[in-house]
Amino acid sequence: MLIWLVDLANHFQFFNLFRYITFRTGAAMFTSALVVFLFGPAMISSLRVRQGKGQPIRADGPQTHFKKAGTPTMGGLMILAGIVVSSLLWADLSNVYVVATLLVTLGFGAIGFYDDYLKVTKQTEKGFSGKARLGIEFVIAGVAVYFMMSTALASGPEASTFGSSVAFPFVKDFVLDLGLFFVIFGGFVIVAAGNAVNLTDGLDGLAIVPVMIAAASFGVIAYLTGNAVFSNYLQIHFVPGTGELAVLLGAVIGAGLGFLWFNAPPAAIFMGDTGSLALGGLIGSVAVATKHELVMAIIGGLFVMETLSVIIQVGYFKMTGKRVFLMAPIHHHFEKLGWTESQVVIRFWIIAVGLAMLGLSTLKLR
Repeated sequence: MLIWLVDLANHFQFFNLFRYITFRTGAAMFTSALVVFLFGPAMISSLRVRQGKGQPIRADGPQTHFKKAGTPTMGGLMILAGIVVSSLLWADLSNVYVVATLLVTLGFGAIGFYDDYLKVTKQTEKGFSGKARLGIEFVIAGVAVYFMMSTALASGPEASTFGSSVAFPFVKDFVLDLGLFFVIFGGFVIVAAGNAVNLTDGLDGLAIVPVMIAAASFGVIAYLTGNAVFSNYLQIHFVPGTGELAVLLGAVIGAGLGFLWFNAPPAAIFMGDTGSLALGGLIGSVAVATKHELVMAIIGGLFVMETLSVIIQVGYFKMTGKRVFLMAPIHHHFEKLGWTESQVVIRFWIIAVGLAMLGLSTLKLR
């Protein structure tokens, strides 16, 4: 919204700052953090009153979790408020990639909110029907991917060669053109990212910091892929317009910092599906827009690990009646082994940082 102030640059040099993505990214980060800091306490108090018993605690979970009973959930509303307000102020809302990513974020957030609402009101771990939820997520993601793909295809001859293609890390020239099937592929990436972050969100601070790490990494990627000079130097695909996504990702980092203030152990509020689905979908959308879907599997490797642990546990149990892990997702396995919650969280953060550095290294290793 405030980007229109660039028009005043001819009269006041100061307003030329609004032209720069780096400035607006920093401003978005500060704004979203401020929104969460200012309105967080009131929102937590309101949710605590409205929810009563708070988020249900798994009966088969670690015993240390039962002391968290009564903690309100739906903290994702705080994060989304910060992201939306900041994006409305600092992002270019005429940019299709920004609008499509916000569509996924708010759509997934609404699904997560309904899921949290059912869990809280019925005091059960089972919320929204899994199949119905995935179906709606695929529709939202598919629509967003279609518009992003169409925009890339219409951006010029160079962009049209990979608008519907998948790029591979470590290889500078080879791309796989999927045609319209790219909508299905991109939709899968976004839905998988949303649900992977959702599975990771099981301990205080466990999901939000890796999300911020992934957001920072993709902020760099978005800025570079949206810049013709830098993308040519690094020999990565130039996708016009994706640089603006860095502003949105800056808002994610700021909102995440604000939320972490309240989510740090002992958490005053949980993110809930409202936040985890929305943030995962946002990261997945940026990965699709910037043509770094496969790199996301590296940067978001922690989320992949959590998801695979659930798939392996469920699949192996159905086949043999036995368990591979003491409990899934895998962060609960380490708790059962005797790790304290803070040990699990901080060590997983370290893993997330390492994977992010590995993912960013693909930008130069071509």
